[in-house]
Amino acid sequence: MKIFNELESAVQSYARSFPVVFNKAKGSYLYDEQGNAWLDFLAGAGSLNYGHNNPVLKQALLDYIEQDGITHGLDMHTDAKAEFLHTFRDHILQPRDMNYRLQFTGPTGTNAVEAALKIARKVTGRSTIISFTNAFHGVSLGAVAATGNQHHRGGAGVELNGVVRMPFCGYHGKDADTLRMMEKLIVDPSSGIDLPAAVIVEAVQGEGGLNVAEKQWLQGLEKLCKQHEILLIVDDIQAGCGRTGTFFSFEHAGIKPDIITLSKSLSGYGLPMALVLLKPELDQWLPGEHNGTFRGNNHAFVTASAAIKEYWSDETFTKEIAEKSAMVTAHFKKISDRYGVTHLRTKGRGLMQGLECRNGDIAEKISRQAFERGLIIETAGNRGQVVKCFCPLTITKEELSKGLKILEDSIVEVFAELSLGKTG
Repeated sequence: MKIFNELESAVQSYARSFPVVFNKAKGSYLYDEQGNAWLDFLAGAGSLNYGHNNPVLKQALLDYIEQDGITHGLDMHTDAKAEFLHTFRDHILQPRDMNYRLQFTGPTGTNAVEAALKIARKVTGRSTIISFTNAFHGVSLGAVAATGNQHHRGGAGVELNGVVRMPFCGYHGKDADTLRMMEKLIVDPSSGIDLPAAVIVEAVQGEGGLNVAEKQWLQGLEKLCKQHEILLIVDDIQAGCGRTGTFFSFEHAGIKPDIITLSKSLSGYGLPMALVLLKPELDQWLPGEHNGTFRGNNHAFVTASAAIKEYWSDETFTKEIAEKSAMVTAHFKKISDRYGVTHLRTKGRGLMQGLECRNGDIAEKISRQAFERGLIIETAGNRGQVVKCFCPLTITKEELSKGLKILEDSIVEVFAELSLGKTG
């Protein structure tokens, strides 16, 4: 640990919550130098949906490297990229009747968001972007301007502008019509809100606290955007690639966003890769107008293709996620019922669920207690008050049950210390 304390920047965060040196990972487990094992309910903040060192993906990558396949190719044509394009079209786009052009950006999610915002402004000739309360879109300047969290915004060091904040679904309570509020501000010439180039939204807000946009709300948002010729951007960086049960988090609503951003688990192996999906008429970039040295990570193309073929060629994986999601929902409801919703409230959708505590201190205590018992689980929310279950989608039901039991035992321990008993 000494070398990390001596040389690594104070900006590190996850290492503070899990202060050990890991040296091995397999499936749903992380191991330290002494061989101690932790079930991983963090999964690279959603970058490891298919687990650590997934054998199918690993073998595809090893075979490619053994053949001296292209590693770095800028945006030049390679067979690895061609294979990914074919695979993504055949297994993801065409079965969903989706027609998009694919833009490979720099390898981070925030770069995909920057590209999406830039092209929306370029195409429409407008500058304002609408984002939502509790949104998280990244920490580069354009993306952090669209991010709601004060902690992340405070790191910018400059004035953040070009973005107007609107209330997310349910922000003012379940009976408040936030879309109606939003439309009134857009159409009122004295509201002070200029007609925006785009609206950017997460179907489930990950870092914001697992806030779920209802199906009808997403449909209404798409309708509102079409009526006022505003582009709809769905940031699917954390909620996509199966995390909510389907490949895209918005599929259940039947909407077709103008622009979609993907990253995190897109490569399937934890390799950096980001993608912007654009409706063809929006692809108005000039050559090199948005570029990046590492937008051609061919190793990521290889593992991404392998992941899509392995898990998204039919409905089998979707059904498995639904079964595991139901397990989490039932378990969380049992815990919430035990202590009452004033102490623990269930949130989220799919394998993107959590328990909201009364405050962040309680959630942090639960996370620490779980770590001591062999479970890595983090917190989210505007005050860090949500304990967030983000296990690999490939986790076995036995491992999932084990992790949920550890979490439950951790909650019981923390609540006992706080003298919070059962409700009944």
